Amino acid sequence: MKTNQETFVGVDRPMYILEEERLRKNLSLIQHVAREAGVEIILAFKAYALWKTFPIFREYIGATTASSLYEARLAYEEFGCAAHTYSPAYIDGEIDDIARMSSHLTFNSLSQYVRFSQRAQKANPEVSMGVRVNPEYSEVETLIYNPCAPGTRFGVSANQLSDHLPEGIEGFHCHCHCESGADVFERTLAHFMDKFSHWLPQLKWVNFGGGHLMTRKDYDVPHLINILKEFRSQHPWLKVILEPGSAFGWQTGPLVSHVVDIVEDKGIRTAILDVSFTCHMPDCLEMPYMPAVRGARVLTTEDKTSQLLEGEWRYRLGGNSCLSGDFMDAWAFDHQLQIGERIIFEDMLHYTTVKTCMFNGIAHPDIALLHVDGELQTLRRYTYEDYRDRMD
Repeated sequence: MKTNQETFVGVDRPMYILEEERLRKNLSLIQHVAREAGVEIILAFKAYALWKTFPIFREYIGATTASSLYEARLAYEEFGCAAHTYSPAYIDGEIDDIARMSSHLTFNSLSQYVRFSQRAQKANPEVSMGVRVNPEYSEVETLIYNPCAPGTRFGVSANQLSDHLPEGIEGFHCHCHCESGADVFERTLAHFMDKFSHWLPQLKWVNFGGGHLMTRKDYDVPHLINILKEFRSQHPWLKVILEPGSAFGWQTGPLVSHVVDIVEDKGIRTAILDVSFTCHMPDCLEMPYMPAVRGARVLTTEDKTSQLLEGEWRYRLGGNSCLSGDFMDAWAFDHQLQIGERIIFEDMLHYTTVKTCMFNGIAHPDIALLHVDGELQTLRRYTYEDYRDRMD
């Protein structure tokens, strides 16, 4: 069906809508950075894994990154390439299959490398193996997203490495960003070099991980390109890899929901929706991340105790699960909300579709692709069987 890109008239069910035009804009920019800087930029499935859209991705990039057997299989079978795979812990029953479906295999610790490297090499003689390193520096402020916080379970610190790397290690993987800018990467790179430059002549590649939000409007793309080009000029033997997740899906489409009821208690007005924060937007509660709602103003802590502007209505938005905390507070709308009205959450493609759950038996929203010509194609509609089979 055709729909209006601003109002999504006709969308009468909860729906994630991926806008092809915006996706291609992101992919073009990422492709430009990779070409100009002479690096490889690959898609991280942990943020985006809508495999029915992989044909679009393959027009711009050639590889993906995986963190589990199922992600590696998705890369191998659906994207059509071997994965760049890293996992905090490989296990006996999976390592052989993972290695067969991987071009690069990064180990989280030296003990994991000792335990599994020979098996991985036997399963796939072509796989290039590396180890994740911890630069002991990160500017990520939210603790659950900071992989370098004290006591981290991620990576090997410099003092755990001998002068000569174990035989067979060909790469370093360093990931310590989250929706970060080029200036953060520049400072992080200085710490990485201070800690690990000694071993770079022994390597063939270095993976600077994800969190490079190069498609954000205020991101300094030329600076990122210059940083990467300078690094490559000083280390021409190294292949440089980046694996952002959010950058691919950033601002590529909304989650469309609907008001199903409006309740009030102690002067607090809540519009209850046909979607759930805990099921469909978990980062909003975990981060916490305050999403933008089309046509509404986010109320800050100061706003919540101040007077509304003339003609505004204040609402909490509540999810449809029985979790008491399945709500967020608050937004100001320029009109009184009505039952059946669409509530459009902006920028809801990255990290949502891969983290949703069916807690309470609540169905997933549909997933749709809005083509450049305005045609809305439903990619997936979930049913009771999807919930039942998870309990099988």
